[in-house]
This record gives sequence, structure tokens and C-alpha cells, in this order.
Amino acid sequence: MSWQDNYRVWQEQPTMLPDIKRELDAMADDPQALEAAFSGPMSFGTAGMRGVMGPGIGQMNVYTVRQATEGVARYLDTLDDATKQRGVAISFDSRYHSTEFAHEAARVLGAHHIPSFVFDDLRPTPELSFAVRHLQTAMGIMITASHNPKQYNGYKIYGPDGGQMPPKASDMITDFVRSAKDVFGIKVADEQQLRADHTMQIIGENVDQPYLQNVASVTINADLVKSVGKTMKLIYTPLHGTGKVIGERALRKAGFENFTMVPEQAIADPEFPTVPFPNPEFPQAFDMAIALGKKEGADLLVATDPDADRLGAAVRQPNGDYQLLTGNQIASILLAYILKARKQAGQLPANSRVVKSIVSTELATKIAAAYGVEMKNVLTGFKFIAEQIHQYETNHDHTFLFGFEESYGYLIKPFVRDKDAIQSTVLLAEVAADYKQRGMTLYDGIEELYATYGYFAEKTTFEEFPGVNGADQMAHLMSEFRENAPQDFAGTAIDAAEDFSTGVKTTADGSTSKIDLPAANVLKYWLHDGTWICIRPSGTEPKVKFYIGTSAKTNEVAQKQLADYETALKTYVASVK
Repeated sequence: MSWQDNYRVWQEQPTMLPDIKRELDAMADDPQALEAAFSGPMSFGTAGMRGVMGPGIGQMNVYTVRQATEGVARYLDTLDDATKQRGVAISFDSRYHSTEFAHEAARVLGAHHIPSFVFDDLRPTPELSFAVRHLQTAMGIMITASHNPKQYNGYKIYGPDGGQMPPKASDMITDFVRSAKDVFGIKVADEQQLRADHTMQIIGENVDQPYLQNVASVTINADLVKSVGKTMKLIYTPLHGTGKVIGERALRKAGFENFTMVPEQAIADPEFPTVPFPNPEFPQAFDMAIALGKKEGADLLVATDPDADRLGAAVRQPNGDYQLLTGNQIASILLAYILKARKQAGQLPANSRVVKSIVSTELATKIAAAYGVEMKNVLTGFKFIAEQIHQYETNHDHTFLFGFEESYGYLIKPFVRDKDAIQSTVLLAEVAADYKQRGMTLYDGIEELYATYGYFAEKTTFEEFPGVNGADQMAHLMSEFRENAPQDFAGTAIDAAEDFSTGVKTTADGSTSKIDLPAANVLKYWLHDGTWICIRPSGTEPKVKFYIGTSAKTNEVAQKQLADYETALKTYVASVK
């Protein structure tokens, strides 16, 4: 069907919800918006779906949420009744319609006689992952668009281990979602009746307390926290999101009493009025925290995104200004502390393993090697880190020590199977306390790592491909990299090229070897000086991402190399677009 046909179906729908009908009528004279909303269904994959809120098959609204949940329900209907009756845990963030979408999901599940456990108010994504494991539900649903702008919302699905759904199950759910073509005909149960017969249950403190108890176990040196945590000054901002609900309690339970929340950003507000983007990767997200930090002389500033799975941080420099840390720097300093503290405490297992994505810093690899700990690289997506944890627990061959991605996501303890900014906040505060006890700051700590292991510099850039033809343009770019492969970048020869779609690594002399990772539309180049460059389409947004990682004996040289390779990469992309 054309977008005009899809639009006509919605126009002629007699039972359209009034709010959506009003939005649909407001779009009548905007053919560009109508085409975007009705050209095709939202992409649904292993991470679920995410998009702009509004009417249409290609946007987030009650009907597309019902359709997604119908796919989940049909998948659960294929399982044995005992598994199905374990039900689904559901949480949601502070965005517009998040509460409504969560309850609509429960109503669709109820129509299939599938129990649901819905949080009484907004809760972080990592707590949803924990709830799946703690309540032993068959699946989990998280309504969130994470760190995207306010116009967005999303729908994430989790498997029984609390990790994002594995590809086989996700593919089945996707097929079921697509088979539910009549979005207006999807049955929903009456919520009051679901509550009366206990098919839909409300959860909250009964999950908060065990989650917080597990978060408390992240602390390695309780004596250190007890002696320094009471006086070390910390500023925390949840950026108008779910971190406010549980982050404050986690810090206090750990023993950090001298912290202040940015008051304007401790309000759960779907407008995210104090930031252009509620993303702790962006410097603007720290403007208010920096102003408050300078006023109160804070040692550390921490920000979590709206669903509290990502964490950003800024540290005080000798001149009193604050330096934002990258995700790679935060991960490296967390890992260095974990290894040092656990070794000192005699708690570093011989079979320890750290897991990171293939686009994350190699500094962490050097740090782990210094302690005799193996690094495992996996594809981008925290579900792959969760898969490794599951393997270790099943085979008893490794002990998970730490997992991270460069995009500000970290996991310390595996009672959660997704990135967890609440755990990370508590441990990063302990790391800051460790340096404070030594008369140093986290800024000094980063410099100490560089002095020991070399200066590492990384950067992520992207090309956006908006509009109806965006997917085709992204595919064309990836095809050009494969068919007209570069021979060098900035004059530095490529020693090896890895194509994860074929699972083949090809070296400069033409020899090949197998890549022991699942197939993925990713390319990675290893240059003669140790630099690496990786290219991959985003799984949730219409953009192709470019990652560069390099190192040198000095920061100046590392930064120059980074700039040179970024320029070379942009030049190549411009030549083949």
C-alpha cells in the first residue's frame, strides 16, 4: 500500500481515539509529515522500536504500541503455559505517553490472559531488567526513548534473563508484530477487570528494595566509603528522568551523604526544559551541574539519562573548572579501580574476564592485561555482553568482572543484564573517594592512567540520512566501503580489514581468517600504527556511525592523529556518498 492508502485507512477509522484523531487532522495539509508517518511501519528489531510520537504506522502511538505488544503476546502464546503465565514486567520513563503506553501494553497482554507486573511510577531501565530476573517473568517491556529528544518514545523488549531479546526470539516477535496488520482490531482487556482478577499487578517498593540491596553490593571498599563518602562533595542530576526515583536512595545507602541534586533537573518533566538533549554525552547537559558544582566546590559531577542506563561525568581540574569525561575514560577508570581494589582485597578470580564492544577503547584492554585479565570483544549492543555473562554462568569457565560500551554504558554486577547507571554512579563515587583519600581528583586519575599505559584518544562521528530514502542511502554508503575499499587513511596503510557481515578478516598480504562473532553490518580497519576505524549503521536512528581509536606517547600526538584520521575519513565518505 502507498502512504496515501495507509493514511486513508486511518482517516476513515470510526473508532479512532480522540487525541490521535486531532493530531491526524492537524497533519492534513503537511504531505511531507504524512509521508513520513504512513510510508511504512516502524522498524522492530532486537532492541524493539523507537521513533517520533504521533499518528501513523511509522510513529509511536497507542496503536503501534498495541501492535508491538500483540506481537509479544503471540510469541508468548507459542510457549508452554507455565512460561506464559510467568508474565511480563513493564516499566516506563518520564516521557509523554510513557505511562499510557505501559498500561496499554498490559491491556493487550491481558486480552491474551498473560499476567503483567507494571511499576507504580517511572523506574530506570536497569531496574526493569532486574525486575524480570527478580520476579522470574517470561519477558520485560520498557517504554523509553532513552536519551533521544522529547519528541521521541520507544519500546524495548527483554528476555527471561533480563537481557535484550536474543536474535531468534526477536525475529519471531518481529514476524508476529508484522502479522498483526489491523492495528485497530487488536483486542485490549479492561484494566479494572485485569486488576480485579490479579492478571495485572502493580509493583514498586517490593522490587526497589531488593534492587537497592544488590546495588549496595557494588561497593568494594566499604571502609573507604565510610571514611571519605560522608565529606566528599558530589553533584547528581537525573536530567528530568527516572534516576531521581532510585539514584538518590542508592547513593545514600552506599554511604555518600554529602551530595546535592540539581533541583531544576530533579523534576520528572517530559519537556526536558533545561537541556537541548537529555543526553549525558553532550556538554550542555552539564551546564547546571557545573554551575552548582563550582558554587559548592564539588569533586565530581554525575548525570544519568532519562531512563538511567547511561552515565556521564565531569571532574574538577586544578584550576577549579570541570572537565567532561568520555565514556571510554569513565570505563577505563572504573575498570582500573575494580582490578586494583579487588586484587588488594584478594577478590580477583584467576578466570576473570572483562567484556567490551568492538568500538570501545583499547586502553581498557591494556589495563586488564596488566592484571592478567582477559578482554572479550563483542558486537555493539549490550545484549551481546549479557550473552557472554550467561555463557560464563552456564559453562563456569569465566567470572564476569565488568562490561562496557563507549556510549556511556557500564555494568559492574550481573544482577542486571543491561547497562546500569545506578550501579555505575555508586562505584564512580567510590573511585572518586579513593583518589580524594590520596589527595587527588578523578582528573588526576585519568592522567595517571595515561602516564602508565599511553595516551589514548577516541572519537565518534556520524552522517545522518533522514527521510524516506535514508535507509537506501545508508546501504549505498556501506556498499561503497566494501566495493571501493580504501587502501589507507591519512597516508597510513591499512594492515587488516574486518567485515563482520561475512565474518572474514583480510590482512594486507591477502590472507584471511574467521571472525568469531555473529554476522553484522560492520566494517573495521586496523592501521599500521595501531589505530582502528570502525563503520556501522545505527540500529535505532537514521545515521551511519564512524568510530576512531588511536594512541601515542603524548596527548598532543594522539589528538593530532585523531584529527588527521577524522579528516581523511570525512574526505573518503564525501567522495563516495
